[in-house]
Amino acid sequence: MTSGDAPMSTEPEWIGKGKVRARLLDDGTLEAKCNGITTQAKYYKPLFKEFFRKDFNRVRPGYGDYEVHIVMEFTGDPPIMDLDNLAKALLDSLTGAAFHDDSQVARLLVERREGERERIIVRCRALNQFDAPGLT
Repeated sequence: MTSGDAPMSTEPEWIGKGKVRARLLDDGTLEAKCNGITTQAKYYKPLFKEFFRKDFNRVRPGYGDYEVHIVMEFTGDPPIMDLDNLAKALLDSLTGAAFHDDSQVARLLVERREGERERIIVRCRALNQFDAPGLT
């Protein structure tokens, strides 16, 4: 590499072409995002479930305990949405993709914050790295 070359990125590429995109980080963290938000939390379950079934089927569910971090970013006034309903819809959509059952979630953080754009971000990782979802 010469001094004028840009360093190569080691970040995994996002997979997906529609509203939902995901990637699997080197530490086993599954990261997914959905551009745009709606106050209807039930909208997200089929959207993410279908994405994991059709577009991001390279992960298999793992065993053991997991932690999940969900962030709803908004612009302007915060939307009126029960974050517990959002969490339930997203955990249901991760079932069969990241873990076998949402009872495996031992740590859950759900937050709403102002951001540059309206979107939902989900990060899921095994608390024991050896139980992380694997690539197929």
